[in-house]
Amino acid sequence: MLLNAKNGTVKLRGAEMPYVSFGTGDKKLIILPGLSDGLATVKGKALLLMWPYRKYLHDYTVYMFSRRDPIPENYSIRGMAADQAGALRKLRIDRTSVLGVSQGGMIAQYLAVDYPELVEKLVLAVTAPCLNKITKACIENWVKLAKKGDHKALMTDTAERSYSEEYLKKYRKLYPFIGSIGKPENYNRFLANAGAILGFDASSELCSISCPTLIIAGQDDKITGLDASGELHERIRGSELYVYPGLGHAAYEEASDFYDRVFSFLNK
Repeated sequence: MLLNAKNGTVKLRGAEMPYVSFGTGDKKLIILPGLSDGLATVKGKALLLMWPYRKYLHDYTVYMFSRRDPIPENYSIRGMAADQAGALRKLRIDRTSVLGVSQGGMIAQYLAVDYPELVEKLVLAVTAPCLNKITKACIENWVKLAKKGDHKALMTDTAERSYSEEYLKKYRKLYPFIGSIGKPENYNRFLANAGAILGFDASSELCSISCPTLIIAGQDDKITGLDASGELHERIRGSELYVYPGLGHAAYEEASDFYDRVFSFLNK
């Protein structure tokens, strides 16, 4: 019963939002994943995704959401936040902590700006307050590769930009196989998510975020750049900033203490 892993779906205006949940605690934590959600959703993966949170499931019930399906045309990050707020209300979650990773961190920013009554504490990991030159170049390259259907090049470039050199020494052995693993039927969902990032800019509104906020970054982030975390820290009053030395965009995967750090902040 401790794990209490569930797979669920919220219906939203002619669409569905898949989610998974696990844990039995009274406290709630919402996880919003990054652009990888455009390639594979969380649907049916509760047992697979719960592992990093296993130490905290006595105290917390954790929910991880995918974006709506199907994704409408010209879907914006702000629209994603509105749908997320709708999903929380349908599940009767009226006050929660939120962890947004990469693109999920962009959605989390608007969730805290537009629906402050829903967000008790906020953790923004490896994300940015707006589209910057580093992120723009990265996303535009991924869009080009996705439109060509070159899954191997897309996954290889993602890995090279995300992980530390130490990690890549082992991971590069898998490059010959990643062209076929996890390839979607089409890239429409990925392209819609990527397009939303290319139009994102919440920087002028972040001063309205008043909940306790932790910002986590990787010193060598090649997707958002390190300056992005500093900008978030400057614009969100009272926020805390922690930078992992030697790690990049995948700090949330590589840092062994990442989740301890998150839950330590949430439990203050």
